[in-house]
Amino acid sequence: QVQLVESGGDLVQAGGSLRLSCAVSGEIKFITAMGWYRQAPGKQRELVAAITPGENINYLDSVKGRFTISRDSAWNTIYLQMDSLKPEDTAVYYCNLRMRSSILAPQRDYWGQGTQVTVSS
Repeated sequence: QVQLVESGGDLVQAGGSLRLSCAVSGEIKFITAMGWYRQAPGKQRELVAAITPGENINYLDSVKGRFTISRDSAWNTIYLQMDSLKPEDTAVYYCNLRMRSSILAPQRDYWGQGTQVTVSS
């Protein structure tokens, strides 16, 4: 069974930095992408950053130049380095894995439990 466990969320002042980690365990098969989403109170969950096996990386426009997604070589852990944090970055951050169990199987999303990031002004 695939499990994702996030860590690194904290309370930080505006302008500060945090590094989120997501540890992945279980039977990892055909990865489509891994990424970070966030959800602020009263808002929909949104994609913050994603990385594919081909090393294509996408960022939410509002975090470009401030956040960096990376991974280890075995796809066991992904990271989100967050610099120059702003109060509007406050949200619960979720790790996501999208993969297929076989070549012909449909894609499936796996989620972590979330980690709280709070940026004070």
